[in-house]
Amino acid sequence: MPVSLSSGMIGKMWEIEQLVGLDSLDSTPESICACVAKIFHVKKTEVALLELGGRLLNFLYPAELKTAGAIPLSSSAVAARTARTKQAELFNGFTQVKHFSIFELVKLGDSGLDEQVIQKLMSVPVLARNGEVIGVIQVSRKAPRPAAAGDFTPDDLRKLESVACFVGRLMAKGRGIAQASSG
Repeated sequence: MPVSLSSGMIGKMWEIEQLVGLDSLDSTPESICACVAKIFHVKKTEVALLELGGRLLNFLYPAELKTAGAIPLSSSAVAARTARTKQAELFNGFTQVKHFSIFELVKLGDSGLDEQVIQKLMSVPVLARNGEVIGVIQVSRKAPRPAAAGDFTPDDLRKLESVACFVGRLMAKGRGIAQASSG
């Protein structure tokens, strides 16, 4: 019996294929995050990729946050909690969540939209194949007011988890992490 794919399934497959299309020569944090921004229809400055180094999460993207400091795993920051618990989280009321707003004060890109704050956020752990946390990827929606940002859906969160699996393979390859064989 032939299997038919719904237009939604085809769309999701195409979006993931966009990431898969990043070959190893172009798997920079910038190109990965630009692709993620396209998938979720957000600006590139609304995607963050962090790498776990010891007990600190360091920004790989956006570039402006690389020098802004690191996030201790022991902190109450959302990214730190994501890395500690290995749980994906979605916040459609992010301004009400206790978080490190210091990173929001760093000017990103040339938008000059300083009144734009993170209203919505998805945070997902990036894992190596052996289950080790190697980073966190976050997608946000910035706007002057919550209603102007549009909500993320549980389906968006599942999509970001799929994206994080692919990003984990790229990051692990870049770090030279020995991948545990499945078998």
